[in-house]
Formats: sequence, C-alpha cells, structure tokens
Amino acid sequence: MNDRAPAPGGLALVQALVNTLDIESGADSLDTSEGLARFGLAAGEAEGARELRESLRAVCLAHAGHPAHRKVAPLGELLARAPLRVAVDEDGGAARLVPATDGTSRASSSASPASPVPLAFRIAAVIAESLVEGTWPRLKACEAPTCHWAYYDRSPAGRGRWCSMSVCGARAKMRRYRAK
Repeated sequence: MNDRAPAPGGLALVQALVNTLDIESGADSLDTSEGLARFGLAAGEAEGARELRESLRAVCLAHAGHPAHRKVAPLGELLARAPLRVAVDEDGGAARLVPATDGTSRASSSASPASPVPLAFRIAAVIAESLVEGTWPRLKACEAPTCHWAYYDRSPAGRGRWCSMSVCGARAKMRRYRAK
C-alpha cells in the first residue's frame, strides 16, 4: 500500500518484514515459501518471524506516537535472544556487528540452511546501525487501523502520519470532512 521510497540501508529489511502482512486483506506473505525465502527462513521459523514482525510494528507505531495495535512481546526481549558483538577486520580495520558466539548465543542452532545468520540477529544489527545513523525513529507505521504499513518518514519535521497520502491520508481526511 505504501507509495513512499523504501527505508534507507538496512532499515529496508525491517520495513519489508513489517509489511509482510496486509492487515486489510489478511494476506500474510510469511504463509508462502517465497515469502519465507525472501528473508532466508525455513518453514519452521515462520511463527518466530511473525512474533518479531508484530513487535517491530508496535515499535513503528510508537515512533509515530500511536499505541501498540495489540499485545505483543517486547522487542527488547526478542532481541535479547540475539546478542551481537563487534568484529574488527585485522587487515583493513573495518568493523561490523556479528552474532555473539560466547556460548550463550543460539546463533548456530537456530540458523536455517538458507540463512547462516538468523533473522533476529540481522534485525538487531540493523537497529543498532540505524541508531548510530539516527534513522531508527523515522521508521514508522501508518496510523490507519486497517493498514499499519511501515514507512520511512522523510518529511523535514518528521511528522508523517500515513504510509500513503493518496490512500490512507485521503481516507482519513475524507472521514474528518464528512464528520464535520
């Protein structure tokens, strides 16, 4: 439903995950093998991905100043299962976030053959990087209760409310006009 440009960098992964469910129609791309493959998931990992998706949606709604759409597991608790560490390249000095492998991590046991790094680790790394870049608070969810589609707010003031002005925004404005 979103007619905006995708979120920058790794936030596009978070946006894509949140947008796997069309609330209005009920279509969930995580119900299909193609939808799972898009995120490197096996069939048995769909339920965990849905839980992560809905927690991310609640955070995106909070970024836009809206309450959670329903009771969800706190995102911080889900991501606590995916600890990260900083890896520094010995030759070039480049640093990146990787799954922690200190024995408490379940990185190797929960990774599917299609994805060597589990989705929760990839999401945690994206969030950490976007915090540093200052882009994390601009990933929001549409305020329309039949939508809640994730979008990246590029407005100068950061006060975007809808995923699409031409659809959700127009509907909201028409409802307000008719109510008057």
